[in-house]
Amino acid sequence: MPPRPDAVNLNELLARIAKSAGLALIVGVLILIFVYGAQGFTSKFNLFNLTRNLSVAAVVGFGMMVVLALGHMNLALGSTALASVMIMGWVMKVAALPVPVAVGCGLAVGSLLGLLNGWLIVKTKLHSFIITLATASMFLGLVLIMFPGGPISDLPREFTGISKTRYFGWVSGMLLITLVAGVVLAVMYRFTTLGRQMLATGANPDAAELSGIPVSRAILLAHTLSGFLAALAGVMFTARQGSALLSTGEDWLLASFLAPLLGGTLLAGGYVSVVGAFLGAMLVGILQNGLVLIGVPDFWVEFVLGLTLLITVSLDRLRNVLAARRGN
Repeated sequence: MPPRPDAVNLNELLARIAKSAGLALIVGVLILIFVYGAQGFTSKFNLFNLTRNLSVAAVVGFGMMVVLALGHMNLALGSTALASVMIMGWVMKVAALPVPVAVGCGLAVGSLLGLLNGWLIVKTKLHSFIITLATASMFLGLVLIMFPGGPISDLPREFTGISKTRYFGWVSGMLLITLVAGVVLAVMYRFTTLGRQMLATGANPDAAELSGIPVSRAILLAHTLSGFLAALAGVMFTARQGSALLSTGEDWLLASFLAPLLGGTLLAGGYVSVVGAFLGAMLVGILQNGLVLIGVPDFWVEFVLGLTLLITVSLDRLRNVLAARRGN
């Protein structure tokens, strides 16, 4: 006799809570380790920088999460952010238009580049890996052609002040932007038809299409949203730096996969966890920060993060194999 739908939903809910609770426990243990083992970890200066970096990293993770939901990926995340912030910086500094207009232009550029990725995937039927690998190089090349003079510096205080806002003396105001983005995404996936269509497309695109779900539209919207979130992360990063830098996004790729995958988002698509992605970004941010404070060289930090991604993907693969065996 098949299980009742409400029982299945309850089991799924309990499984999701267990995943997030387990990750939260690991984050808590890491915090305790560094509180007692890393001098300066609990200083207001360090905690402010930690929450500021976490804010950007989580939005970067969200940007990858929304395409992982389809079983896709976006290797152009960093170059999309770069193109967005350079256009934003030009509008803000050279064209001397108001800050909100410049930020809006940057977010629009990111959304359009994401839409281009989605359109190319839909029209060519090529894997998102190939398309976004190609567009990452294209976007970077165009930026270098358009801005040969390098970074755009001395951005207005009205803009850079976003990154200097503090709550309770140590919590970055940018964390509020990240939390709002996370809540919007959680509501979209949990309560809207669009979110459910994206997850259904990721779980089984052929079955989704047969059931009447507009798969092509789901792909276009997911990649557009990914581009928007990449641009948002770029805007936050630029506010922190005070300049639109050509190095924007160059080291985001590893972290963009780590946060959602650690949080339980399936590499094959069909399931996301917004809370998990945020906790994953927390884990990565705290690990990086704590290791640097105790004097671990940067190359070892990169090694640890790469190893963490390898283990996470391997466990995801093992979980899929075990699930397939149980199904048989």
